[in-house]
Amino acid sequence: MSFKKGISVFLLLIMIFLATGCTKLQSMKEMIRDPDDREEMTDKKTETVEIKLDEKDSRETVIYYKDKRNLLIPVSRNISWDTGIAKKTLSYMVNNDENQTDMVKSGLIPVLPTGSQVLGMSVNEETGVSKVNFSKEILNTSDKTEEVSLVNAIVYTLTEFSTIDKVEFMIEGEVKETLTYGTDISEPIERRDINLVDNNGDSKVVVYYKGTTNGEYEYYVPVTKTVASSTSDIYTAVEELFEGPPKDSGLYTDIPMGVDLKGIEVKDNVALIDLSEASKNTITNQQAFDSMNKNIALTLDQFEDIEKVEILFEGKTLEEAKIDFSSPDTIPTFANKY
Repeated sequence: MSFKKGISVFLLLIMIFLATGCTKLQSMKEMIRDPDDREEMTDKKTETVEIKLDEKDSRETVIYYKDKRNLLIPVSRNISWDTGIAKKTLSYMVNNDENQTDMVKSGLIPVLPTGSQVLGMSVNEETGVSKVNFSKEILNTSDKTEEVSLVNAIVYTLTEFSTIDKVEFMIEGEVKETLTYGTDISEPIERRDINLVDNNGDSKVVVYYKGTTNGEYEYYVPVTKTVASSTSDIYTAVEELFEGPPKDSGLYTDIPMGVDLKGIEVKDNVALIDLSEASKNTITNQQAFDSMNKNIALTLDQFEDIEKVEILFEGKTLEEAKIDFSSPDTIPTFANKY
């Protein structure tokens, strides 16, 4: 056999081997694809498809919107996991057509004025301060109430991230003393007085009530109430919750009328909420019991040592009181999911 023929045979063998190898490789790829994916691969047409985020590619993030009364509402949403996820989260808060359409079913409103942009953002992990540089459109609020809601919404949203404790506001690269209606932004701002209803007491406590903007979508609303007590603790918080929402607030509660609070005790990180015997007749089903339990648990979530809520009736557990309801094992993580 001549040298040239030998080379030709050798090249032919390599081509056969590569073809066989590619076929096997393709078969392996087919094995790890979904059947639906295999069907798409056989379609010669090029189509744009929506990519649904896998859990590992997204993060459940709490964003603060507002309702028609300018009350801030925390909403849990899945945001794609990017390097600048905190900055991306703020983009969901701009009052533009896309975000309005996105939230139309809930009746909630994005808080950042139309055209607002985040020009830059940094986080100092040692101090916990996030410096955010906004465009001048952030100044376009209509009044003081809207302006305070704006600042609180941004601060509460960003401090949902574990590395952020305070937010420093900048406008077009400059640190301003105040916003349009006098809200002080000269220093980094931490969480403060969300949905404050009065300012006459010695201390403050956050209580969760419920609201709706369209009669269909309900949401929990954190409300800051001032109390006469010198300190705010779980006892004060539960008592304020059972007292009911402020008059003319348009808010309501999941605690049925007629449910009477007898006492509160904390034992082994469990908040024991003792109700009257007559309260059993008011809580008619598991759904009503779950709603009441969640309303109490959300209010107590602000206290780090509380891990669970247990409802008692005149000191008796549900089993001892022969009530066929079950209690959740933990405090709920999020108030409102959308």
